[in-house]
Amino acid sequence: MRGFRIVAVMLIALAFFTGCTVEDGGQSSVQPQSSSVSQGENSASQPVTFTDALGYEVTVNSWSRVVSLYGSFGETWVLAGGQLTGTTNDAVKERNLDLGDDVAIVGTVQQPNLEEILALNPDFLILSADTAEHVDLHQALNDAGIVHAYYRVDEFSQYLDMLEQFCSMTGRQDLYEKNGLEIQKQIDATLKAVEGQPHPSALLIRAFSSGAKAKGEDNLAGVMLRDLGADNLVSQYESLLEDVSVEEIIAADPDFIFVVTMGSSEEKALAYMEDHLESNPAWAGLSAVKNGRYIVLPKDLFHYKPNALWGESYAYLAKILYPDLAAEIQ
Repeated sequence: MRGFRIVAVMLIALAFFTGCTVEDGGQSSVQPQSSSVSQGENSASQPVTFTDALGYEVTVNSWSRVVSLYGSFGETWVLAGGQLTGTTNDAVKERNLDLGDDVAIVGTVQQPNLEEILALNPDFLILSADTAEHVDLHQALNDAGIVHAYYRVDEFSQYLDMLEQFCSMTGRQDLYEKNGLEIQKQIDATLKAVEGQPHPSALLIRAFSSGAKAKGEDNLAGVMLRDLGADNLVSQYESLLEDVSVEEIIAADPDFIFVVTMGSSEEKALAYMEDHLESNPAWAGLSAVKNGRYIVLPKDLFHYKPNALWGESYAYLAKILYPDLAAEIQ
């Protein structure tokens, strides 16, 4: 019965969605979304065409009923001057966005409710290229005639591209400058302040309730460590990407150990670290631990997409890596 209702709603949706197209292109899991858009001088009234993060060519003709299946991306739409018709519950529970009672919650990031999405009659749907459940929706959304695009944001330049694209729709160049270019200036100033400094070694661990893995440049905190001149241990010990070995950490003895937690319970993630890593008697002898450089990073700056706070993320990390320069970093 539930499957019948979904099909029925999809058939109804076909009558509403005209003029919106999503063309299948060759999929590429590494291709970033193109920031090149086709638009007229009055961008807020012209169709926008671009290639998304999965290589699909997308043409958006209207954006008055926008739904985002990822809270961070929904926030970017709002930062561009747009309004949301619907989003997933992480926008409220994790991002703490004040969306108002008229914005519908259409499930979770990993379990978006297709029936509820279709019922909202969206003219533009925003999805994550890194979420399998979103990728799996592509054909059903195409069949329903819903224009949709996949995005990937692991570093600031990708956020900037996304914001520019959204601002080309809303016509709010002022917000692109405020929430994008001004943040770029802050990041550039931070990078300039630490330029030429010795490269500290660092280990970045992503911890969750049932495990922990070292992370490299596929993680936004890992990208920031790279940009700030830190040498990430995973470049020498790639096996850490699969299994965090205390023995290898002890052998490398990094200057810094950073932890980013994921999942609904930070306490459970840190409990896993305590039970499986910190309990090793040799852990206390690590230079990072002895010198107070074993640090849990705040989720809002290093797990969730920082968006307009990206400059603060860089500054926060830079002050830890280079404490003698903290006064010069804003």
